[in-house]
Formats: sequence, C-alpha cells, structure tokens
Amino acid sequence: MSGGSFSRPRRFGMRLADSLVTMPVTRWTWQALAEQRYKGQLPDFRPADSDAVREMMSGRYLLASKLIETGGTSPFSVDVDFPDWWNNLQSFSWLRHFREVRDPGEKLFARTLVLDWIGREGKFDSESWSLPLTGQRVLNWLRHLPLLLGGATADQAKTIQRNLGIQVQSLKVRGRLATDPVERLFAAMGTLGAELCEPEDTANVEMRLKLLDAVLEEQLDGEGLHKSRNPRIQLSLLTELASLRQAANRHGSPTLAALSNRIDRMHEALDAVTLSSGEPVYFNGCGQVPHDVLVAVQSTGPTPTRRSRILGGYGILRSGRAVAIADSGLRPPPGFDAEAHAGALAFEFSYGSELILGSCGPAPTDMAETRDLFRQAIAHSSPTINDEDSWAPTKRKRGAAPVPDLELVPSEHMLILPSIGYADRFGAEIERRLTLLGEGTTLVGQDRVIATGTPQGQLSIRFHLAPGISVHAPVGEGMRRLTLPNGEVWSFLWEGASLRQDDSVRQSSYLGFHRTIQLVLEADLAPGVEVGWILTREHG
Repeated sequence: MSGGSFSRPRRFGMRLADSLVTMPVTRWTWQALAEQRYKGQLPDFRPADSDAVREMMSGRYLLASKLIETGGTSPFSVDVDFPDWWNNLQSFSWLRHFREVRDPGEKLFARTLVLDWIGREGKFDSESWSLPLTGQRVLNWLRHLPLLLGGATADQAKTIQRNLGIQVQSLKVRGRLATDPVERLFAAMGTLGAELCEPEDTANVEMRLKLLDAVLEEQLDGEGLHKSRNPRIQLSLLTELASLRQAANRHGSPTLAALSNRIDRMHEALDAVTLSSGEPVYFNGCGQVPHDVLVAVQSTGPTPTRRSRILGGYGILRSGRAVAIADSGLRPPPGFDAEAHAGALAFEFSYGSELILGSCGPAPTDMAETRDLFRQAIAHSSPTINDEDSWAPTKRKRGAAPVPDLELVPSEHMLILPSIGYADRFGAEIERRLTLLGEGTTLVGQDRVIATGTPQGQLSIRFHLAPGISVHAPVGEGMRRLTLPNGEVWSFLWEGASLRQDDSVRQSSYLGFHRTIQLVLEADLAPGVEVGWILTREHG
C-alpha cells in the first residue's frame, strides 16, 4: 500500500497494534534489544550560536522564536502552552549550539540536560515519544554523541547509550505500524542514522538505505516534492536527509546513488517553491521557517536552476529579480492532506529581497480554534466567489479529486489557472492569468468569470500585502501606491471592479502576528465579467 492510502480497517489494525506494543507489559520485548553501543557521530551542517548556549545556561530558552524563562529549573519541568516551543525542546535540535563549545562547564550543561530528559521522559510517552520527535531526537543525539559522552562517568555513558538504544528500537518497532506517512519517514531516517553509527560488524546500512529509499519513493511526486505539497515538511525532511547522505558517503552502497539523486530532486523542488525574498510560499500549512536552517540546507544541494516551471501543482514564474508562485489548488492525496489549505488560484509575489503579496499563513499552534479559518481561500491572495472556497479541505467528498489544468506559457512569462468546484453552486468558474513583464518589474493579472450556467454571486479578489507595506491613495487617481519597507514604491491599478481596503495578518510561528493590509477587488458575477489589475514598480 503506497503513500498514506491505507484502508480504514488496516489503519485501525495498525493503530491497535501500536497501542499493544507500547503497553508497559509488552515494551520489554523491544527495550531488551537496546544494548547497543553507538560510536562516531553524524555530521551537522546547521549553524551554531554560542550566545544561545549562554542564554540556556542562564535559564532563558529561545526556541521557535518563543522565549521561556525557567528561573533556573529544568526546561523539561516547565508547563508551557506553546507547541512549537515544546516540540523544538523535545527534538533536541538546539544541541547544535553546543557543537563548538570548549568550556567544560558548557559541555557538562548539555550532558546534564540530556540526562535530565532521560530521568523525566526516558520511559515511553505517546507525546514526547511520537515518531517524528523520537526520530529527530535520535538523530540529534547521534550528531553530538562525542559531546554527550566525553567527560561522562561510566554510569552516565551507559544511561545515555541505553536510552538512545531504546528510542532506536521504538522507531524500528513502531515505524512499521505508522499510518501517517511523515511519521514513517522520520522512523526510517532515525533508524538509518542509528545504523550509520553502529560498529561495522553489526551495522546493516544497505538494508536501512533501501528501506528509506522505498519510503521516500512512495511519498514524493515525480519531481521530488513531498505529496503533502507543504514546503515546511520538505525542509524538515531535507534537514535530516542531507546529514544522513553525508554520513552514508563513507559506505560503498549501490542504493546511495539512487537515494542521493532523489534527495537532489527534493532540493530542486524546495528551491522552486522559495521566493526571491528567501521564504518558501505560505501554502498547505507552510509558514515561516528558520531562515538560517533553510540557507544551510540549501547549501548542501545542487546549484539552483532558477527558471519558470510547473512543479507539484504549483506554477512558478521567474523573470529578472521577480518571482511569482501560484497554487493550482491540487489536493494532496488522502493521508497527506492533514495540513491542506484551500489555496486554489492563490499566489505570492516577491521582488528582490522583498515580499510584496502573500498569504496569512497557517493558524498559530496555540490557537487551534482558528485552524479552519486560516485554511480558507480568503486567507490567501486569490479570487473567490461569495468568499467561499472552491473546495473545503475539511469537508471533501471521498474519492479521487479532479486535477486542475495549470498551464505555463514560458515565452510570455504567463501562468493560466482555472478553478474547479464553483460551477455547481454559482453557475460559473474563474480563470486567472498572471504575467510578468519588464524583467519582473510589472505583474499583470486577469481574473475572468467563465459561465457554466446562470452566474450568481460576488467575485472578490484579495491581495494580502506583506508586513511593513504602507498604502497611499493619490487624490483623484484610480490607483494605490504601495511603499515597501526598503523604500521602493509600486503602483497598483485595476479595472472592472471596485476596491476596498481592509485589515489582514501575516502569521509567523517565529515572530507571531504581523498586522498587515489587504486590498480587495469586488464585482458582481455575470457572463464574461473580467477584472484586470496591474502591479508595477515605479522608477526614480
């Protein structure tokens, strides 16, 4: 069974089996196999920050851009309501900041935190031992094993090695029972990392490489994009895969060449859905990602090929210093759609280092009640009818979803995107055309109503401006002037609709809410109605 498409009875059976193997009475069967002694370390290419070490030692933990002060107590004893911060803490990704420390006290502090976690969380817990967290934690401990074991007493070293072995065994046992595709991937990556750090006489790297390659093949489309269509997931997977590939290069594996080629395609896909501002597009659950990690990951891949293309249901236009990336609305397959957003016909636009138009982003993880609101089409720079989605991620009908007919005209730097899903309700569909002109200094849009019956309703076209952009309405002119944070000025002109200005937000899991502005064009539906708009850079 490929990807995430398990039948309902099979999913139930696998979840039941997982609950059975994690019961206290049965956990000993896999915990008893944990007497492995790992050696060496996995490479870590992510940047380290010595200031972060000093902050943690003073009880200040800045994780996922949320600062929690523990008052000198263990961070694992603090009750917090910020899931991103907690996940970052539990994954131990912050161990990289200790990579270059030389002070014995700082090394001791890192080891103390690991031993403290073992004392508090070392026994199986469904939350802190989830497969993604356990996979990341195993890989991060293996990356810094010499740091953790150097200077440790014999008992401390044994405690760390044994708990590490138990976590690896949990990945091996539970990974086979995971119904979530991303969980299966993290289990496969964690077990490969452990195999790469086993003594040569016990390691079976080739088997683990084959298993990981098979899981990846199931979960990537033909161009290397994860089937969730979520750039954040793409980045989190590449963060681990780039490290594993470097470590596996020491082994003469026939599978590694195929796996390495697959990882290169993943890099190219991530580069394709990244704007010139350095941000991946906010589609299908992707919000702001740590920029330093993104840059570090991209540096491990092939040289980016900056070109216009269609990839994984996204249309990418590149011209000069401009990038426009549009979402066809392609639905992720069942099992990959947990974070799907209704982004059909939505786009984001950047010029140079500045984001100009974007989306509101995913809901804050500590505001679960707003999740569906942020998933709607109105939270994107897209056209809608009566402010409704062309399809609802949370209320889809079962069965195969229609595939949007996205078209790229490279010679004209133009994308053509039709909507699918409005016809039955409103007697019309929408066709959007986006064209870059003048080396990207002008973006032309046309949103046209295509009657399939008797159109009725209102066409609304939203443009969510990036944080820091101010809007001015010159007296007597049918235009708006947008001033970017870097001082550049862009003119926004339109015809065939009325314009209103409203509030908006850009949600970042790292920086919180940014209050922003949205421009909304509105027109009544009728056969042949067409709204044209232009965004052009002013010179001088």
